[in-house]
Amino acid sequence: MNPIAKELNEIIIQANEHIYEMLSKAGKNLFFPKGILSQSAEAKEKAYRFNATIGMATEKGDTMYLPSIMSMISGISPKEALTYAPSFGIMPLRKVWNEALLEKNPSLKGKETSLPVVTSAITHGLSLVADMWVDPDDVIILPDKMWGNYNLIFGVLRGAEMVNYTLFNHEGRFNIDTFETCVKAEAAKRKKIIVLLNFPNNPTGYTITPAEGERIADILADLAMNGTNVLAVADDAYFGLFYENDILKESIFTRLIGRDPRLLAIKLDGATKENFVWGLRVGFITYGASFQGDSKKAYDALERKTAGGVRGSISNASHLSQKIVLKALESKDINAERQQKYQIMKDRAQEVKKVLADPKYQQAWEAYPFNSGYFMCLKLKEADAEVLRVHLLDKYGVGLISLGKTDLRVAFSCLEKNDVRELFDIILKGITDLE
Repeated sequence: MNPIAKELNEIIIQANEHIYEMLSKAGKNLFFPKGILSQSAEAKEKAYRFNATIGMATEKGDTMYLPSIMSMISGISPKEALTYAPSFGIMPLRKVWNEALLEKNPSLKGKETSLPVVTSAITHGLSLVADMWVDPDDVIILPDKMWGNYNLIFGVLRGAEMVNYTLFNHEGRFNIDTFETCVKAEAAKRKKIIVLLNFPNNPTGYTITPAEGERIADILADLAMNGTNVLAVADDAYFGLFYENDILKESIFTRLIGRDPRLLAIKLDGATKENFVWGLRVGFITYGASFQGDSKKAYDALERKTAGGVRGSISNASHLSQKIVLKALESKDINAERQQKYQIMKDRAQEVKKVLADPKYQQAWEAYPFNSGYFMCLKLKEADAEVLRVHLLDKYGVGLISLGKTDLRVAFSCLEKNDVRELFDIILKGITDLE
């Protein structure tokens, strides 16, 4: 094992040995290398005559660039746009995002967390979680309605066991009973469980209520108190897109921090959906744990291991993307702009609910509960979802996503409000065709 990894592990063990136990074999071995990066950093500070350390080109004392490239980039210098970013992410963005977390999640006040590390959006963040915390045959606990890429990231690529519980009960609420039964059953079999919590949920567009959030946190904290190491991962990709009042408008992450030394919370979020910049690929990973002594030192060790994971996979997230997001977050207009787009999304969601209340659809499907995010799902009563999907695409030019035999996902995020009724009428017509 590299001496730097040993040093980081010792820091974590002294602060909380259970966090160290939860690390995967790769996670225990991860470190942020000093090598070229640290030497380049030293040279940047001290090499006043010549700095010939890093694999970038300069010209006349500044970053070399092609005018045909920079002519398309306004308001950002070549040094800010084209150079490598640190594997941790650029520090101003990390600090601004951390400040925004506190504003959006008031319950974090007084609770210590790591400084967010920048990822290449949330998918990359999930991959880092898998690298650092998941060994083959570890269990990942998720609802039966989930984003399919979880299986690729954790199951196919890492060899973890994927275990599902039923997301909804008969009253159309989060099925806390099946969740509790599932996590307790898995905790009885092993020393560590990994629970993935995704609200607003993809594909259903469901966000839990405050009471459901408290109950989830209580169940996981109780397992931790009784000797199970619990890693709770909050995938907050669609955070902030909440369209009803009686739902939890903070991350479940806030309910998990500091509950028990055996409970580690990881928050994954990003500018991707929150700021409508999907292709910029800027995400963040933040840790919340219970540490003894100097928590900042322990969090720094986790950040360094995470940055080592970034360095060993993609090297760093796009500097240009990070700079664009930073400048946007610092803009005085961004809150008003974001509110305008949020209102459009909310209006679409409310229109979907209004249209689906029409009794003519009742024989064809029922809608799963939704109150947030980008999506909603139909549970078809007779038609096969994949057969119907293909028929709608071929005959009517309508694209939807089939999930299993009965479920059809509709992304109202890309529907104009005035097109909602026409879409559902076409779906109904497609079902009638197949009959």
